[in-house]
Amino acid sequence: MSVTAGTIFDRSRISLADWFTAVWYMTNQKYGVSALGLQRLLGLGSYQTAWTMLRKLRAAMVRRGRERLSGTVEVDETYVGGIEQGKTGRGTERKFIVVIAIEILEPKGFGRVRLRRVQDVSSASLIPFVRYAVEPGSEVRTDGWKSYLGLAQRNYRHRATNLSATGDPAHIAMPGVHKVAALLKRWLLGTHQGSITATHLNAYLDEFAFRFNRRKSRQRGMLFYRLLQNAVVTKPKRYRPSRAGFSIKKHNR
Repeated sequence: MSVTAGTIFDRSRISLADWFTAVWYMTNQKYGVSALGLQRLLGLGSYQTAWTMLRKLRAAMVRRGRERLSGTVEVDETYVGGIEQGKTGRGTERKFIVVIAIEILEPKGFGRVRLRRVQDVSSASLIPFVRYAVEPGSEVRTDGWKSYLGLAQRNYRHRATNLSATGDPAHIAMPGVHKVAALLKRWLLGTHQGSITATHLNAYLDEFAFRFNRRKSRQRGMLFYRLLQNAVVTKPKRYRPSRAGFSIKKHNR
């Protein structure tokens, strides 16, 4: 029995004081923090320890049983760059597909966001994401891509816009997803120098969504409080950085 049992702090050799410092630093920095930065801040002897702490905190950023997006929701895909280990052991450039869903508020503004990496832009990848992220009965706005055509059969009010027919630029016809895509790429480049892998990309997307969905919070302490709330109800999990994960360390130097 332990006060940390059943939380992300379970069986951790890091003191709770250092954990709380990491949570505050992670939520107080506008663009987040890298594992190398956290290692230096806490004076940790191992980069792997800092990496594991951040990985557990990112897992806690997804609240169990969170509500799906509702109302009017834009959905579209974007591509982000990354580094993946090749057969020769050297990093090779690769683009990953990220699908974005964001609530559109009336008369203007944006609500919550959900993001996820998908294997391709087929209906087998895109439809399950919409069902995971968006409440049935909501209006889902997409471009004219054929893979979204099955949404109407799954109790969504699908509104497809043929961008080439409207003559409007994509960022005008679908402003929400394009704004999020631009912010996401800027954040990945600024915080992680664009050095991301397929294995860990979804964890970074969860962190981005956590920050974006709380962007209107007037107090940084509220993000600290919310993350700790999630941390004590998130089941412990063991993480082992992959060899690709450690390429980030070298890149950040």
